[in-house]
Amino acid sequence: MGASGSGFRLLDVSLHTDGRGRLRVALGGGSADTAPLLLSEGSVVSVGLTFRLEREVDGLAFEAERARDGLVLAATRTLLGGFRRGGPYEVRLPPERMPVGRTHCGLYRVTGRLTDGRGHELARESHRVRLVHLEGAPVAPA
Repeated sequence: MGASGSGFRLLDVSLHTDGRGRLRVALGGGSADTAPLLLSEGSVVSVGLTFRLEREVDGLAFEAERARDGLVLAATRTLLGGFRRGGPYEVRLPPERMPVGRTHCGLYRVTGRLTDGRGHELARESHRVRLVHLEGAPVAPA
């Protein structure tokens, strides 16, 4: 959701997967009563963002953090660039391969944050993902 007075409105967040297609993330979701999104180990996923701007934004960046059992396992920052007022804008982030192996399977909390070039938070969303093992899935290299 957009931060108050930021002039930024997040319209849609989705995960685009190689095996299950497009999975829509419920905005404002991620609470314990919301079912987690299911992803297979080793699947390739890219985040899709759709947003509107009420003002020009320079240096828009997307920061993602993946945590399990309260421990941050991965954090990324992707610079999206500058955008003029208007939209809706649709952005697809570079694809990422989910880890492989039963030890990586389980429930994760994923938090995405959009910031402007000065580091001001424009929007933040959090959701849960359950990484599941598939019989016959590739074995992680030793």
